[in-house]
Amino acid sequence: MTDQYAEPPFPDQPQEMPGTTAAMTPRPDHGEDSYKGSGRLQDKKAVITGGDSGIGRAVAIAYAREGADVMISYLCEHEDARDTARLVEEAGRKAVLFPGDISSAEHCRALVSKAVEEFGRIDILVNNAAHQDTFKSIDEISDEEWEHTFATNIHAMFYITKAAVPHMKPGSAIINTTSIQADSPSEELLAYATTKGAIQNFTGGLAQLLAEKGIRANSVAPGPIWTPLIPATMPSEKVQQFGKQVPMQRPGQPKEVAPAFVLLASDEASYISGANIAVTGGKPII
Repeated sequence: MTDQYAEPPFPDQPQEMPGTTAAMTPRPDHGEDSYKGSGRLQDKKAVITGGDSGIGRAVAIAYAREGADVMISYLCEHEDARDTARLVEEAGRKAVLFPGDISSAEHCRALVSKAVEEFGRIDILVNNAAHQDTFKSIDEISDEEWEHTFATNIHAMFYITKAAVPHMKPGSAIINTTSIQADSPSEELLAYATTKGAIQNFTGGLAQLLAEKGIRANSVAPGPIWTPLIPATMPSEKVQQFGKQVPMQRPGQPKEVAPAFVLLASDEASYISGANIAVTGGKPII
């Protein structure tokens, strides 16, 4: 059944960065009414960066319904974050909100300290938060923009992972959000796509480095997914036809990405490490 999913064209809907869920038309589907858990993550403790909206919200909902407590790290989207926390709590699990800018190494370390204070340990780390913006030429990308994109998307991943590993036991899982942009970069997303390639490489190296500790590291590579970042960072003509570029000719909904994160976090994936799962609407990553 595919006719349940929204297809382009979409209405013009510009937003200020980083964007909010409430202002989107149509509203993204995070699995609020459809995801059914089966205890696959029972009593696990999860940290999700960018957990307030989009893919992060869908993963938080899925993890809670699978039995996990969740820390939701986010920048400043308090309304979205509170909505996600409510959904986690309605699933009977603990939600911890932690706002702030992960481009700061100090904040990354504080985030992990708070998670350990609240949960006692970290079983699942989802490095999902990202910054992107579009530019028509390299001259438009300022030094500050380039550095901020790297600080948010890849440096933070290193700082958070480094701080979290001492609190992760054998059987724990790290899942990093990369992108189809790592393999098929768009010229207008030069900085973002470059960091996504770095994340893919980081994950492969990390899986080997942590194997002796019994900690798995994998990545998920979404294609065009309907999240607040899209209307907040892309020109109107791109938003209106968003998702048309992949074989399924529509954007994915956040709920369609979450099951990959559930699998990789679960004990069923005990021999999967160093893998990259593509969720791209038929666009191959080879």
